[in-house]
Amino acid sequence: MCLYCPPARYTRPYMDRLWTPWRYSYITRADAQARTGVPPALSDWPAAEDRHCIFCNMIAATDYAIAHGMQPELAEQAARIVCRGTHCFVCLNAYPYSTGHVLIVPYLHLDSLAALPSDAAQEMMLITQRAEVSLRHVYRPDGLNLGMNLGEAAGAGIAEHIHLHALPRWSGDTNFMTVTGETRVLPETLDITWTKLREAFRINTTPVA
Repeated sequence: MCLYCPPARYTRPYMDRLWTPWRYSYITRADAQARTGVPPALSDWPAAEDRHCIFCNMIAATDYAIAHGMQPELAEQAARIVCRGTHCFVCLNAYPYSTGHVLIVPYLHLDSLAALPSDAAQEMMLITQRAEVSLRHVYRPDGLNLGMNLGEAAGAGIAEHIHLHALPRWSGDTNFMTVTGETRVLPETLDITWTKLREAFRINTTPVA
């Protein structure tokens, strides 16, 4: 018996592996030249203009591509921007907690909700209402999570630029993969999610005036 191994009754005959190779560069930051928030399809955006913020880069690279001849639909699909308003936009969460997980983001680079001008704050809430309607229309969830984390200590992954999470939830969707393996299993790709929600936001224009 190996002195460094637990008794057999505490071991499993095999180890399960869930491969997620697309997360490698995110976890290791392996590509030192990559600019956060800029997908390969929008990489013509000048590196010298890097704003070192995933959301600011996302919008700047998208606008640059459109200004240089790319169709807006294609540029926004590449960046996974679902909807754009005057002061805020909606994009998919690249690493969603559940299918349909979107972020409502102001264009202004701010780390405080209190600092957001009232017109932007009002539009942010109106777009969040649209997000609720669209998510219910597409996914028929049992409920939704809506929320914002301000500061790293509160759980914000991108603390320097505020954003509001909106995601559908279903009764019993916290299964053993989440509780035991800290892993979420998603039934559709981000491209499919984008297509569904893009159309839903196009249809559900209210309650935004």
